[in-house]
Order: sequence, then C-alpha cells, then structure tokens
Amino acid sequence: MTANPFDLTGKAAIVTGASSGIGRHFALTLARAGAKVAVAARRLDKLADLASEIGGFDGRAFPIALDVTSAASIRAAVAAAETELGPLTVLVNNAGIAATKPLLEIDETEWDRVLDTDLKGAWLVAQEVARHMVRLGNGGSIINVGSILALAAAAQVTAYSAAKAGLHQLSRVMAIELARHGVRVNTIAPGYIETDLNRDFLQSAAGQAILKRNPLRRAGLPADLDGALLLLASDASRYMTGAVITVDGGHTVGL
Repeated sequence: MTANPFDLTGKAAIVTGASSGIGRHFALTLARAGAKVAVAARRLDKLADLASEIGGFDGRAFPIALDVTSAASIRAAVAAAETELGPLTVLVNNAGIAATKPLLEIDETEWDRVLDTDLKGAWLVAQEVARHMVRLGNGGSIINVGSILALAAAAQVTAYSAAKAGLHQLSRVMAIELARHGVRVNTIAPGYIETDLNRDFLQSAAGQAILKRNPLRRAGLPADLDGALLLLASDASRYMTGAVITVDGGHTVGL
C-alpha cells in the first residue's frame, strides 16, 4: 500500500452520468485525488466543460458520449476509455433517472425507461467494465450508486425504488462472482443530496417536511459523499466487497 491509501494517482476511472449533479462532482473528486477520469454521458457539450475544469487543476479527463441503455454504445465507450487512459481500475456507475408519480398513474413506458436506465443500464455498464478488468487481470473497483429508497419505502417512486433495490442486490451477486478476479463491487446509498435537479423541491414545504425527519435536519451535499467514494475507489477498501455504505444523515435510522 502507498503511504496515502486514498491516493488514486495512476488509476483510470470511468464515471457514468457525469454531465451534471452527483456524477459531475464524483468526476471532479476522483480527478483531484489523482485519477485519470473518463467522463461519460449522453451530452458531450456539458462533458467538454467538465473536462476543461478538470484540466484547470492539471487533472486529466476524457469526455465520452454514452447511452447506458445501448449495449453497443457502452462497448464503444469503454473501449475508447481504455485506449485513451489505459486499463480501467475504477467504475462509478452513477447514471440514473426517476419518475415521480403515484403507483396508479405511472405507465409502462415510464416504468421501462427508469428500469432500463437505473438497473439494466447499470448492469450493462458494470458487465462490460468487469470484462475488461478480468481480461487484463489487474483487478479493480466497481462502485454502484444506489439509494436509501432501496432500503426504505417512500410513496410515488415505484420504478426508481424497484430499480435501486435491484441494483443493490445485483451488486452483492457481482461481488461474489468477481472476487476471485480481484474485482471488488460495493454500493453507495445516498440519502437526499441537494443538486440543481432537486434544489427547488428540497426547499419547498414538502421537501422541508422530509428533511425534518432527518436526524441531522438537512439535505446532504455532493461533497458529503466524497469520503465513501474515495474509500471505495482506493486501496483503502482493499478488504471490502459486497458492502452498502449509506450516506444519508441518519435518515433511514430515523424512519
């Protein structure tokens, strides 16, 4: 181990859903810790801005167009990342969407869109990256971004909750199968983390009512996830696989 077990210098990572929110923040955090980062999402224009920001502190980022619902897009993106940055040793499987609607109103198209992105898409990306890790024999760390809604129920997020619960269990199965190849698979389960997408809701009366049930009485910030991310991405977690790290201000404890 290095003197600093959280140091990611020399590691190559790929982050999905990196164009905004938590994914964007994760890419910056990994780059600041020394990793070369392939930033992947559907919108290349936003990725170019992110890559420029990372380059501004002498980090290295490689923007890649990626649709996690397309196996062909995933294969091309992972191959391009490996060609540009070298063997991938870290995957942050972050891409995801939600549909907030009552159970009796969500339709099949909306259900499929969420499951295809949040569960099937995560599986496809993890499978492809794992194939590269196994083929090259260097091991690695796969970090799936789950949710506290995989651990506790809330109304009007049926598809999202089902997808994230499936992702948590998928992570455990992957951890068992990939351990012999030196590939670790763990999950971060964030609570309510404030981003541009949900800031207005969290500041509304309904959002404030949710946060009042949180023992720390506030929403999380993307930076509150950095400790879990750097732990799982680095050699500091070399004896961890199949774990779920909940970062929610105690929200699930208080439910």
